[in-house]
Amino acid sequence: MKKIIVVAIALLLLTAGGLHAQQKKINQVENKQENTMTTAVKTNVRFLSNGMNIAGILFRPAQESRYPAIVITHPAGGVKEQTASVYAERLARMGFAALVFDAAYQGESTGEPRGLEDPFQRAEDIRAAVSFLSARSDVDAKRIGALGICAGSGYTAYAAQTDLRIKAVATVSGVDVASALFEDPEMRNALLVQAGEYRNAEARGEGAFAENHLPATKAEADQNPPRSMYGEGYYYYRTSRGAHPRASGWGVIRMDVFAQFSPFAHNDWISPRPLLMIAGTDADTRHYSEDAIKLAKEPKELYLVKGASHVDLYDTDPYVQQAVEKLADFFGKNLQIK
Repeated sequence: MKKIIVVAIALLLLTAGGLHAQQKKINQVENKQENTMTTAVKTNVRFLSNGMNIAGILFRPAQESRYPAIVITHPAGGVKEQTASVYAERLARMGFAALVFDAAYQGESTGEPRGLEDPFQRAEDIRAAVSFLSARSDVDAKRIGALGICAGSGYTAYAAQTDLRIKAVATVSGVDVASALFEDPEMRNALLVQAGEYRNAEARGEGAFAENHLPATKAEADQNPPRSMYGEGYYYYRTSRGAHPRASGWGVIRMDVFAQFSPFAHNDWISPRPLLMIAGTDADTRHYSEDAIKLAKEPKELYLVKGASHVDLYDTDPYVQQAVEKLADFFGKNLQIK
């Protein structure tokens, strides 16, 4: 494998903040609701996406049955064991089969260069996950939904717009990774010039160029506005709160590819299937969900979790539990949980 050269850049999309004093790490998820099942069974699984081997974890209730299922997509720079698994385990205790997986090129999944964040491949991973679930005897192929978190929300909405097997679509802390970066023509041109230079360097055998998703230090994180995605991301991904050895915070982002990815542009194609978008009232990314829901047709809903920031909805109660309860109700009705 060629050496990956790391190049730190400041992404305009991610311009935000420090650690919220009330944030807390959740290592083991406990759901105390009366209608919650007591145990979630975890099974390591594998499936193919464009020839790449995708590593996943299937959460399901302990009781043997044929379940409605939810494909859950992790944020950019994350892995399946982080926030995606927090949601998957809780939803499994509420009667769903929930599949989390590492995107191609990332985590335990295969693909070169390592760490590549390819929006079109990530959408294909979601389609492949739906195919995998549809072939299982413990999943009802006619009752499959999808949930995306952070950048995973865009990949999920984009995939669902044309994959009619996905019967209900939900997002949490949604973002459109490219929109802010390419809105300004001067910035767009600079990023595209840089993308070409990176490709030329790869052609010379210098390796793939990785970019920093997050602040590298606490001091850098704390220079950002309080409770915003960029700074809070440091405290989630780079501390014991949410750090994982396979989630480095660095990734290969080819801006000339992202420039043509507009995940929510055809949200109206999701209709008549239902769309639920969840965001925190205090999230600096809230506007992405507000803008995206306007592009959708009915049935649709924007659900705001009072007091929550973008990253609060990764792992912090009571915010996560409120989001999970809303998701369980949404998927329960629309996937007709029995």
